[in-house]
Amino acid sequence: MSKTGHADLPLHYGRVPTWLANRMSLLGGAIVESIILEYGRPEILKRISDPLWFQSFGAVLGMDWHSSGITTSVMGALKKAINPRSKELGIYICGGRGRHSRKTPVELLNIGDQTGLDGAQLVRCSRLSAKIDNTSIQDGFQIYLHNFLVTEDGDWAVVQQGMNDHSGMARRYHWHSKALESFIVNPHTSVCGTNQGAILNLIHEDATKTQEGVLNIATEHPDRMINEIRKIRMPSHHDVRAKDINLKRLGAVIALAHDTDTSDFESLLLTQGLGPRTLQSLVLVSEVIYGTQSRFEDPARFSFAHGGKDGHPFPVPTKVYDETIDFLNSAVSKAKLGHTDKQKAFKKLHNMARNAEEAFVPDPSRYDHWITKEWEDSKKYRGRTVFDDQFNSKQKKEMQLSLFG
Repeated sequence: MSKTGHADLPLHYGRVPTWLANRMSLLGGAIVESIILEYGRPEILKRISDPLWFQSFGAVLGMDWHSSGITTSVMGALKKAINPRSKELGIYICGGRGRHSRKTPVELLNIGDQTGLDGAQLVRCSRLSAKIDNTSIQDGFQIYLHNFLVTEDGDWAVVQQGMNDHSGMARRYHWHSKALESFIVNPHTSVCGTNQGAILNLIHEDATKTQEGVLNIATEHPDRMINEIRKIRMPSHHDVRAKDINLKRLGAVIALAHDTDTSDFESLLLTQGLGPRTLQSLVLVSEVIYGTQSRFEDPARFSFAHGGKDGHPFPVPTKVYDETIDFLNSAVSKAKLGHTDKQKAFKKLHNMARNAEEAFVPDPSRYDHWITKEWEDSKKYRGRTVFDDQFNSKQKKEMQLSLFG
């Protein structure tokens, strides 16, 4: 078993408004189904257990690109989208935040009854993963969210999050059942974030003697930290800055969507009237589905698909969001009936973006212009934020653009 990575995120409070939560569920479900159609169920667990992909996924759904709130909101949206169709998709999502996490054992036992899986063993894996991150790895983060995903084949993944009141950060832990060997000897490929000094790690291979001598637990520390494989530490600033983004990749996406003859895209996507702004979102969504692991090292870039609920980098363009959902649902429905032209065209978008990057030379000075243009067009695309009733449009725009003044 491997813990495939972690993410350190600024604590973020508040709720996701209904108008966004419903869209997140629809688009998140369509993306998951697209991945299943293209790669199969195992790929979903592989993606979910990658902290960089997970953060990019949350950003493309319109959540704040850097915050801890992505974890709760994304898992809640997926649970709402997938569980009513679990028998069809072969994936079940249990648990959640607080009291919902405590329901995980009962939910897993029910899934065992429905599928024939060993529910008791799944409960054991759920409890062990939580216990290890909360107790055996004493890094200052207390688990408050636990989601357990399992397929009808018995493969599983865990997404759980802990809080550190002292540092004002949350830490998300990702687990994947592939290649399970031991829970008590190096089950993780990554557990450490920013160096906070020595930590107590009772499941490191160097802690065998510590496990055997309980009285020495408090004094026996591992000699070295575990090498990190996949990790991210998100900054505390809320606005999306140019340094947070691979401008070459983002610039190629924007150029591809806005500087190419729209009629070519209409032919490619077999959808009349699809505008360049929706194409910009579709290119980024296609990358979440078809992109390789190396494509998710700058999750902030994916916020340029549908903005962020707090207006960073710009309000959520609900008109564009709805068009993206409609297109993806249509592609999935047609593919299930054997008509894959639209799905192939959608996949081709990602390849076109990658090809466009090769010759694209980014101009950092254009970054301010991209954001300003999104704010100027926000009304046209029915842009919304959680502050709609609290701030006027000028005040909201200043929240993102103040750093450019």
